[in-house]
Amino acid sequence: MTTPADRASHGARIPEAVHRRRWAILGVLMLSLLIVVLDNSILNVAVKTISTPAPTGIGATQSQLEWAINAYTLVFAGLLFSAGLLGDRLGRKKVLLGGLVAFGIGSALAAESGTPAQLIAFRAVMGLGAACVMPATLAVLMNVFERDEQPKAIGIWAGGVGLAIAIGPITGGVLLDHFWWGSVFLINVPIVVLAIALMIWLVPDSRDPRPGRIDPVGVVLSVVGLVLLVYGIIKGGELADFTSVSVLAPVIAGIVVLAGFVIHEKRSDHPSLDVTYFRNKVFSAAIAAVALVFFALMGVTFFSVFYTQSVRGYSPLESGALMLPLALAQLIFAPRARLVVDRFGYRATTTAGMALVTAMLAAFATFRADTPIWVLEVVFFLMGTGMAHIMTPTSVVIMQALPREKAGSASALSNTFRQVGGALGIAVLGSVLSASYRDGIEGSLGALPAGLRGTAGESIEATLGVAEKLGPRGAALVTPANDAFLHAMHVTALWGAGVAAVGVVVVALFLPGRPAAPEQGQEDRELVVAAE
Repeated sequence: MTTPADRASHGARIPEAVHRRRWAILGVLMLSLLIVVLDNSILNVAVKTISTPAPTGIGATQSQLEWAINAYTLVFAGLLFSAGLLGDRLGRKKVLLGGLVAFGIGSALAAESGTPAQLIAFRAVMGLGAACVMPATLAVLMNVFERDEQPKAIGIWAGGVGLAIAIGPITGGVLLDHFWWGSVFLINVPIVVLAIALMIWLVPDSRDPRPGRIDPVGVVLSVVGLVLLVYGIIKGGELADFTSVSVLAPVIAGIVVLAGFVIHEKRSDHPSLDVTYFRNKVFSAAIAAVALVFFALMGVTFFSVFYTQSVRGYSPLESGALMLPLALAQLIFAPRARLVVDRFGYRATTTAGMALVTAMLAAFATFRADTPIWVLEVVFFLMGTGMAHIMTPTSVVIMQALPREKAGSASALSNTFRQVGGALGIAVLGSVLSASYRDGIEGSLGALPAGLRGTAGESIEATLGVAEKLGPRGAALVTPANDAFLHAMHVTALWGAGVAAVGVVVVALFLPGRPAAPEQGQEDRELVVAAE
């Protein structure tokens, strides 16, 4: 335990009163984090219900479901840079409180959405709030814990993500069993109210004494570039043709705008993204690992809900319960991952974690309609174990790579790449899933009226919905739909495993060995370097 004398000898700037209540502050930060993660994990369970026609759902297509997720993640990712800088400039507590308020309002509005378009719009409002919440939680954490306790605190923080993942599907399943689909968003409101009250009471404010200016041009370029890129990818999935002009035009435009964003940031004297951070290979490798693993994971878990509910026939509550091992493993191992790092080093720990996640993603390519469900549970548990040994080490590397005054920027960078990776994973792998499913089911739709063929080919839910409307005549579509989906799932899982395998190579080559002990007085400014 860090004593006042130890803290004094290390030049600590954290007031003693704040230091004493640091664990209570961490609890409040985790509650704020809870709603951000809870929302996405709840939505994963609710996608099937939301895709059902009214009055049960709102009849969202697969592409609209992807946009309901990506509207949140794209706004989130696009504004993280500015939210982190705003927190560094105005005070992290103020930005955190403002983000909670916006998130609560967006949740209440999303719960009352009458159309997919309204849901997408209100999810964007929630993304705005989340952009303020997520980087502020880590930035405050770095300013209430000394460096020697930061890995432990970050591990607990990462374990909180696992807790939220566990609570989300179960909570969503219970709500969907007893209430309308909008309740999965309305549940956020009381959590927001509690978090705001505790935040005002316990959490201190902090800011950068020498903050930079906000970069509005950079923000606009990053948001526009990402939206164009992901829109093009989703469009490719809808058309099952990635060579169409309507697909290539937004993809190319997005790449050009993002290239302009990088050029602008290099030349700006107040950039949203200081590209010099990436000169540090260890920092860049950690960021890349986060993006790659979430690209693979988010894309694959997106289809797992359809596998458990549509193919296996589980209810939303049962489907949520099936994901408990994934969350439980993170909750158990994330706080303890620092001990593995201390013994084996960043490189070995993270490489093993990435390899385990890669193997478990590939395992989905072996699943059938009658695969024993315990096999899925083991895969989820091992996947969560791998994630825990990726997220904690990489978060420590990223957060300790920059000075404490820039904690908001470091957190924003980490979470931006995580969200962009996740958004692109859902878009790319969701499009692969959609295109593969369309190719697989097309030959079985010839007997349908011409007007129904396009709708029935969009997703397994669409096919099963048409089959249900046709009554006994539609029963013949069920088996081909399941077969087409399983094939599409296998293809998508292998794509995800391939992306994760790239992450294995990156961390194995560039992450350091055992943590190097910092020199006295340099704790807050030393970059993480590879141990000799």
